Amino acid sequence: MNNKAVFLDRDGVVNKDHAYVSKIEDFEFIDGIFDACRHFSQLGYRIIIVTNQSGIGRGYYSEREFAILTEWMKSQFMANGCEIDAVYFCPHHPKEAIGPYLLDCECRKPAPGMLLKGIAAFDLLPGSCVMIGDKLSDMVAARTAGIGRKILLQSGQSLGADELNGADEIWQSLSCGLDRF
Repeated sequence: MNNKAVFLDRDGVVNKDHAYVSKIEDFEFIDGIFDACRHFSQLGYRIIIVTNQSGIGRGYYSEREFAILTEWMKSQFMANGCEIDAVYFCPHHPKEAIGPYLLDCECRKPAPGMLLKGIAAFDLLPGSCVMIGDKLSDMVAARTAGIGRKILLQSGQSLGADELNGADEIWQSLSCGLDRF
């Protein structure tokens, strides 16, 4: 029984964060992501992506466009020998969204909703799970959900003391940290 998972943020962890990535031609995988996910799977972890996607709520792209990109992304993982068990996304924003997306919800990180949904759907033990993210909001969501290990990636952005203090571990990249996993 796989009762543990690695939760991955998308932009900045799975792919390079070019701001509101919504098209296949703009999606650029982070070096080492497939090797890392194969490694996590071999250790018995499920792979779950949890991603804020306020670009939907802001009207930059649609849920359908996000779904098409997500299916393509998942197929690329499969072609590289690893499976994504689930992708949870939040299209909301509490201040900068339109229509029904203008919402202060429980799914937008730093709220833990997407993580809690994955925990419930796969009957996971939160203390046995890992969150890998590149922002303080990822670390806060993981802590609130009871995730046992919080890893902050330094994916090219400057991080302040809050971000650094919110993580259990700080990795320069996925490749650099795998030997400690």
